[in-house]
Amino acid sequence: MMPIDESRATSPESPYGQSKLMVEQGLQWMAARGRLRYASLRYFNAAGATLAHPERHDPEIHLIPLALDAAMGRRDVLSIFGTDYPTADGTCVRDYIHVTDLADAHVRAIEALDAQTELIVNLGTGTGSSILQVIDSVQRVTGREVPVRRVERRPGDPAQAVASNALAREVLGWQPTKSQLDEIIADAWAAHQTF
Repeated sequence: MMPIDESRATSPESPYGQSKLMVEQGLQWMAARGRLRYASLRYFNAAGATLAHPERHDPEIHLIPLALDAAMGRRDVLSIFGTDYPTADGTCVRDYIHVTDLADAHVRAIEALDAQTELIVNLGTGTGSSILQVIDSVQRVTGREVPVRRVERRPGDPAQAVASNALAREVLGWQPTKSQLDEIIADAWAAHQTF
């Protein structure tokens, strides 16, 4: 699969995705009328953490924290939704981007708006990691096993979602610097242990 660039047609398959598109369209409408300047930063999979600002969701729905919970024994098992995708290991592939790289992109986007009224860029690494690769990384970083259960696919989950970040590199002068998978997991693990 080719990385997803900003020109790819937007056709959300969930209410969450539709809500993000509606906000972007509202910003475009306002900018076209000279009412504001905006940057739409299309995150792929935000991950990692900082010890200064750890974050926990309740209920937790994100793969990395769920895998860390399973490694810590806070949950009995991690469910893998689908193992028959057309990917190298049969599991979904996603582009994980460290939260500190996202923060850097936000600052750069604000600065870029000094020279333009609207900006839409993808924020990702351009590299995908499968669910099984994430689990392997969690086990490697924590030194603990992650018990898993293979279950049916969830409706609407694409096999792969990997960003092209070429436009963000060009327009923002941005590139991810902390987004190696093991580094993301290590930072998430350090923060996760504080909960």
